[in-house]
Amino acid sequence: MSNLNIDAVKGMTYDAIVIGSGVSGGWAAKELTEKGLKVLMLERGKQLEHVTGYENAMKDPWEMKYNGRLTIEQKESHPKLARDYPYNEMTEKYWMNDSDSLYKEEKRFDWYRPNIVGGKSIMWGRQSYRLSDIDFEANLKDGIAVDWPIRYKDIAPWYSYVEKFAGISGEKLGLPQLPDGEFLPPMEMFCVEKEVKQRLEKNFPGRNLTMGRVANLSEAAKEQLGIGRSSCQYRNKCSLGCPFGAYFSTQSCTLPPAAKTGRLTLRPDSIVTEIMYDENKKKATGVRVRDAVTMQDREFFAKIIFVCGGAIGSTSLMMNSTSNRFPEGMGNDSGQLGHNLMDHHFRTGASGTWEGDLDKYYYGRRANGIYVPRYRNIGSDKRDYLRGFGYQGGASRQGWQRNVAELTFGADYKNEVTQPGNWSMGLGGFGETLPYYENKMYLDKTTKDKWGLPVVVFDADLRENEKKMRVDMMNDAKEMLEASGVKNVKTYDNGSYLGMAIHEMGTARMGRDAKTSILNSHNQVHTVKNVFMTDGAAMTSASCVNPSLTYMALTARAADFAVKELKKLNL
Repeated sequence: MSNLNIDAVKGMTYDAIVIGSGVSGGWAAKELTEKGLKVLMLERGKQLEHVTGYENAMKDPWEMKYNGRLTIEQKESHPKLARDYPYNEMTEKYWMNDSDSLYKEEKRFDWYRPNIVGGKSIMWGRQSYRLSDIDFEANLKDGIAVDWPIRYKDIAPWYSYVEKFAGISGEKLGLPQLPDGEFLPPMEMFCVEKEVKQRLEKNFPGRNLTMGRVANLSEAAKEQLGIGRSSCQYRNKCSLGCPFGAYFSTQSCTLPPAAKTGRLTLRPDSIVTEIMYDENKKKATGVRVRDAVTMQDREFFAKIIFVCGGAIGSTSLMMNSTSNRFPEGMGNDSGQLGHNLMDHHFRTGASGTWEGDLDKYYYGRRANGIYVPRYRNIGSDKRDYLRGFGYQGGASRQGWQRNVAELTFGADYKNEVTQPGNWSMGLGGFGETLPYYENKMYLDKTTKDKWGLPVVVFDADLRENEKKMRVDMMNDAKEMLEASGVKNVKTYDNGSYLGMAIHEMGTARMGRDAKTSILNSHNQVHTVKNVFMTDGAAMTSASCVNPSLTYMALTARAADFAVKELKKLNL
């Protein structure tokens, strides 16, 4: 990895350009360099070195000026970022400032934009699940949007490929709606979770409770040890960056082997403003880049381009890449670019208390929870809405904070706060959002951001199908917890806006026809064959599972295809 002098790389030509360095971009760089290509990786964010760059990863909250919390000043200067948990004193340097990250909302949309090499691979939740044929066939079956151009059998080998390298711990269940993978041993459930699992599965045949399938190494296999990773230390500080390389991130997993080839050039602070297009060759020739610090513009050239800037960033770039051939954005013959914007909806469920087991505790701070796979609209179950949801959650014991409200003091109080409190158990639903054409993002070309680029406008919302689903997400959680012995169960629905789950998808969807989609079955732009998009923008439907593992598999698959096509002189 090298951050080359700007003048030294002016006008240089590469075999491939990778735009973005997050989950998808990191995999693209690894696969393309290992297959012999000279690759330039362009990242709009600043450099973040593995280990040494994680300034707060080894700090305790009391070592921070404000105990890890936001000040009133920070909330006022970052009104959008401060809406939810990802932005705090410990992580604020990883995110783009609100004043720089301008965007407009016709309807509320929470867009979290990282400002670092590695992107959201540094801060992601690491839950890693495969989509199934139930997901890949859903649009066709329901007559919604367009059909996926692939099926599970097309991507299954690539799921296995990326799982073995990334390291996913989990339990095999043999469920058609949640295909098993190549798993390291699952993390251990707490005693309460084990008991709830037993009762839940007995009382609700066909429903399952398992450990989350997570990209944290329960134990490091040879594939991980070979690049300097180690097993999870149970610190649960993953969002700060892991100095142990115990979870999957670009810095710890995909950049080291890419750099080892000697064929990777990494260039931070590089905002790609446009993909250049040759109308005679009907190909992209390269990119225009604006230095985020100096504002100087440069051009770089390549035979193939992988667009991996996150769904919103990638789609914005395609919209901004106009020409006589593509006046509405590169590859946008279908008019679908920016439409079908999806995210998962969540923040609804139930929780309660567990009586007893006060003589039992757990080791460390497990960076994972439990998972209940989708069971609605599976088999003979039919609801008055389409698709379904899963649950994430888990058990925990109350800490010393439970006593603060009492404002007590003395020896009894001091003794009390050294002991953990009662157990609690909760389930929070994650539901699928349908790919509505009306849910969209577009560019306001009359308003420019700090770097002179048009700002994004969001016009997307949850609709009737999701609202009906949320009723079940809340009530089912209560029913399952109560039937499993949890007491004082209370439901909640704290509302969910698109963007909050940080699973932006669908704005340059895959499909079988250039008239109705942007990408083909290999993530290749239908009408610009040497441009590939492999991040969330490519998703044709959302499923209800966390999508990052699918981005990894799609990227590895597309890179393999691209190199083969390059060798055949088809690109």
